Amino acid sequence: MIFGRKGKTESSPPVYRPRVIESERLRLVAADRTLVEADLAQNDALGALLGAAVPENWPPELYDREAMRYALNHLEDAGERGWSFWYLLVIADGRDELVGICGFKGRPDPLGSVEIGYSMLRQYRNQGYASEAVDRLIRWAFNHHHVVEVSAETFPHLKPSIRVMQKNGFIHTGPGSERGVVRYAVSRPDRR
Repeated sequence: MIFGRKGKTESSPPVYRPRVIESERLRLVAADRTLVEADLAQNDALGALLGAAVPENWPPELYDREAMRYALNHLEDAGERGWSFWYLLVIADGRDELVGICGFKGRPDPLGSVEIGYSMLRQYRNQGYASEAVDRLIRWAFNHHHVVEVSAETFPHLKPSIRVMQKNGFIHTGPGSERGVVRYAVSRPDRR
C-alpha cells in the first residue's frame, strides 16, 4: 500500500509475476497475454519482461508469428497459462538469455493426453536444453492428476528431436496425426 494525503491509501500498481519453473540450467516462463503481445511487437519489451537478452535471430523455427497469434487467442483464460508454450531462458551470470520455446498444444484431452512440442534457436541446439525443458514440463504436466500421458510428434528424419523424446522416456507409438509424422508418448509413472 502507498499512503496518500490525509491517511488515504492507494493501491500499488500490480507487480508482473509470470508462472516460472526452474531447472538446473534453465528458467521456463509460461506464456501469457503480456509476454506474447510483447513478442508480437518485436521490440525490447519481451526482453525487459523476461529479464533476458533476446538474440537477433529470435524466434526459433516452428514458432512463427502465426503460432504466437494462435497462442494469444487461447490465453484469454488464466487457467490456460502453462498449457500453451513456455519461454526458455538459460540462467547465466548477470543476464539470462532467451534460447527457445517448449510447451503444450493446449489443455489435456478428455482421456488425459497432452501433446508437447519444442524449438530451439540454432546456436543453442545439441546442448541438452530441449531435453531439460521437456523433462521439467513433463513433471509439471504429471502434477495434474488428470494427465496420464504426454505425447509428441515429429518427422522420422529429425533425429535430434527424437533423441530429446527418448532421453525423456518417450516410446514410439506409431504414426502421427499428419502424413509422414511419427508419434511418441510417455505415460504417467504410476500408470506404467
